[in-house]
Amino acid sequence: MKRKNEIVPQAEEKVLDVNASMQGTLRFDDPVNLRINGKFEGTLDIKGKLMVGDKADVKANITGEIVYVSGTVNGNVKATTHLRLESTARMTGDVKTPKLSIAEGAFFSGQVEMASSSFTGAGPRGDWLNINQLAKYLEVDLGKINEWTSTGLLPGTKEGGEWIFEKAKVDQWISEGKVKV
Repeated sequence: MKRKNEIVPQAEEKVLDVNASMQGTLRFDDPVNLRINGKFEGTLDIKGKLMVGDKADVKANITGEIVYVSGTVNGNVKATTHLRLESTARMTGDVKTPKLSIAEGAFFSGQVEMASSSFTGAGPRGDWLNINQLAKYLEVDLGKINEWTSTGLLPGTKEGGEWIFEKAKVDQWISEGKVKV
């Protein structure tokens, strides 16, 4: 039972705050709140929320769920839920998102594709690959892909009679050493 004047602790928002100059690929498979305040060059692949601070200078292709830009971004952005350009934002690159907000004063140069809310990436359905895309991605012939799927070795799903593969699960399958070429 709570007393009238008792203070109830609030759930603290966990934020990974990067205030440095970095180069490379940042990928988070688990949801995270990432804030970039410095310079970043490379690739950002985020599950959760990405916030580009007003002093940030990002030269990267970005994939994320929710992306808020207050600083400078040069690169393409795929936001699966929402992209918001704040009034101080300076963005050059193409955008693919189901929801886009651009505040007055923001600068944007690029093309916009308003994707459905189920969009998550590059395959036939989000970050999914069809069998031909997977063969090219893994650099193996279709016969080997068919062999792996028919024996249940390769994680995939049949949709409309066609095999599709979630890229993240395929990557995990490879990293766990389950692939036998």
